Order: sequence, then structure tokens, then C-alpha cells
Amino acid sequence: MSSSVRRIVSLVPSTTESVVALGAGDRLVGCTRYCTEPGEDLVTVARVGGTKNPKLEAIAELEPDLVLVNAEENELGHIAWLRARFPVLQQTPRTVAEAAAELRELALHLDAMATVQPFLLRIEAQLAAAEVARLERPAPRAFYAIWRKPWMSINGDTFIHDVLRVAGAINICEATSDRYPEAAPERLVSAGVDLVLLPSEPWEFDAEQRDELRARRTFGDATVVLCDGRDFCWHGVRMADGIGNAVEVIARAAGGSDPV
Repeated sequence: MSSSVRRIVSLVPSTTESVVALGAGDRLVGCTRYCTEPGEDLVTVARVGGTKNPKLEAIAELEPDLVLVNAEENELGHIAWLRARFPVLQQTPRTVAEAAAELRELALHLDAMATVQPFLLRIEAQLAAAEVARLERPAPRAFYAIWRKPWMSINGDTFIHDVLRVAGAINICEATSDRYPEAAPERLVSAGVDLVLLPSEPWEFDAEQRDELRARRTFGDATVVLCDGRDFCWHGVRMADGIGNAVEVIARAAGGSDPV
């Protein structure tokens, strides 16, 4: 199959980054407006709308040999429409282990098995280092905020949850039935939250919002820090650095230092 993949459309920002990193950027003919990495390699790539509202007819005009999708980020109806017309590779990892396996699968489709090996080895090394780090300190009870109005987080059936676990934190919303539960700050305080993570996406938290929450003690005595959301929710080659970055964020916050 790899020899026939010459025209690729990616509707997943982290997968777009992986396609370029695996040496197939010259075969990327379309991506979403949210595909930003690596920016210099995407200047000439056609933009085909957003992850939730892709321009399906524009994708069809590009005549792709392979469309890359994710059931978390893309609508199932759009995926079905694309699957009826083009080869589609759907990857929706719920764990770091699944994401590593799917990175290998992507490389197989792109005939890039030699190129992917260093990334996979770095991921394995960071997982081993993270396991050692977890033995050296207690795990903070963490609230990972994906939205603010209302406050929302992730449960235990998500990729972000597994990154938190690997990085040495306990997801305080793990047991909720909703995959993306609402979480009132006062209830989190009652549940004993130790750490609040404010990522850069999908809600773009910044230093002003962090300082406001600290000043108002919205989350009581919990440590409130900013983090790069891509380290926690982007799978693919990003994990080769992202896992280590996530471990550092948790370790520094748990030790009383501000990672940002």
C-alpha cells in the first residue's frame, strides 16, 4: 500500500506533524487550518477547513490516496463520507502504548519504517524514565482543564488521562462517566485537588488567567500552572519529546516549582 500513497490529506494536527517528520511532507497535499507544525513545511499545503468542519468537496478535488483522521477530532459523519470515496487511516489512541503502535502503523503506510525507529526508541526511553520518576515522589491529584466556561476535563478513557498517568499524576476526574465531564472548582477542592494544569489548547490559557485563578484561590490551595497542551494531547512523533516535558511539568509542580 505504501507505494501507492502519493497524495495525503491530514485532518489531524499532530498527525500532520508526524507525516512531515517521517519524511513524507512532500506528499502532503491538504491539511486543516489548525495544522501548525512544522509551520515552514506547510506553507504551500492546501488548507481544507477545520477539524470539525472540513471542506469535503475541496478534499475530493485534491484526489488523495490517503486521508488521515481521528474520531476524537473529526466528526464521524465526515469520516464516513471520506471513507466511502478514499482510503482512510483512522487513528484514535486512548493510551500512550496505542499511540506508539499507531505511529508505527502510520510509518508503515508511508514506507518510513527506518525513519520512525529513532522516534519510537526515544518514546520507549522516556517511558522508562517516567516510570522511575513515579517511584521517587507521591502522585499529585491533578485537574487537567480542557475548557473554562464551563470548567471541563477528561476521564480515564482518554489519551490525555494516560499521559497524566505516565507523567506521575492522578487524574481527579478519572472515574466520571462522561469522557469530557464538567467539573466545578468547589467540588474539586472538596475532592482534594493538589494540582491544576492549564494547557495551551483547546482553551488557550495564559499567564493572566493563571494569576487570576491563583489570586482568587479558585482552586483553594492547589498549585495552578500553565503547560503546553501539545505535550499532553498530541500523539505521534510529538511524544518523543512531549512525554518527557509532561513528566517535568508534573515533577516541578509537585515539588513546589512553577514550570512556566
